[in-house]
Amino acid sequence: MPLRALILAALLALGVVARPALAANPPEGLEARLDAILARGAPGVSVIVYRDGVRLYRMDRGRIAPDARLPVASASKWMAAALVMTVVDEGRLSLDEPIGRRLPRFQGPAGEITLRQLLSFTAGQGGLLGMSDLLQESDLTLAESADRIAGRAQVDPPGRVFKYGGPSLQVAGALVEQATGQTWADLFEARIARPLGMTSTYWGHPLRPDLDPAGVRNPNLQGGAYTTAEDYGRFLGMVAGGGVLDGHRVLSEAAVAELEKVQTAGLPMAYRPPGLADVAAYDLGNWCEVAGPGGACLLASSPGAFGAYPWIDRRTGLYGLFFLKHQLPLVVEPIRQARELILSGAT
Repeated sequence: MPLRALILAALLALGVVARPALAANPPEGLEARLDAILARGAPGVSVIVYRDGVRLYRMDRGRIAPDARLPVASASKWMAAALVMTVVDEGRLSLDEPIGRRLPRFQGPAGEITLRQLLSFTAGQGGLLGMSDLLQESDLTLAESADRIAGRAQVDPPGRVFKYGGPSLQVAGALVEQATGQTWADLFEARIARPLGMTSTYWGHPLRPDLDPAGVRNPNLQGGAYTTAEDYGRFLGMVAGGGVLDGHRVLSEAAVAELEKVQTAGLPMAYRPPGLADVAAYDLGNWCEVAGPGGACLLASSPGAFGAYPWIDRRTGLYGLFFLKHQLPLVVEPIRQARELILSGAT
């Protein structure tokens, strides 16, 4: 039996998780919860819910096209971390190797930063408010982006403090490009998008939707993905499926387990962004809203500042996303209320 299946079976036996049989229909009251999101100012919202690679239902409310392609801000982080883990799976990168061995511009304490710390925002490079990656030019290479980050002073010792949204993923992207000899965009297309049938996803800059993605060599990896609800749902299906969707293996089960393992236990949570100040833990590229035995994440999510809110619930086997473009702090409460309704199976 695969590792993730063994873990799930053990949790079921202990009563930690339950998998109720749910009809492939929206629960009663979900429409009203979505209308509450619109009442907070969102022009439109879609919700899609899946289990075992099968879409159970989709609801669209307000002004949103079924094929709308939107910037998903920090929902990008989950996809970025997954692409990095494909290179870890190959053994070309290690989560715990000091980055100074491969990127010599990182010296002293910065040279001891690990890829694991980059992906969990514990590398000590500051947080989102510094905007050091968001202010970079898009025509740099990721290697040049990392060099500029290396020239900045360390804010905290590596591995000691969590500060969300720093420039760490640009450094991870530089490591990926160095290890594979391919650009980030080409690698994402080959390893994630094409196998999963994600035909409408590209990488750019969250604050520059006017940029032609073909000319972006320095995509913003913590927030620069543009995608559709269906595309992101296929990505979630792969992660929820232990790295496989429709027979295509993208990640090993071990890589998925690493993605969903709490990395910040016992660390000060020095900066969490508005809308997520109550979330207690972070994995690799995603938040852990509910942790289980051994730090395995039972409810993972990666909400973005523009409102997109993907999630995977290992307790029920359900996963899905809320897809919209609006300020997350204004809509996070009704989004979570809607998800609670979905997970409870209320009718």
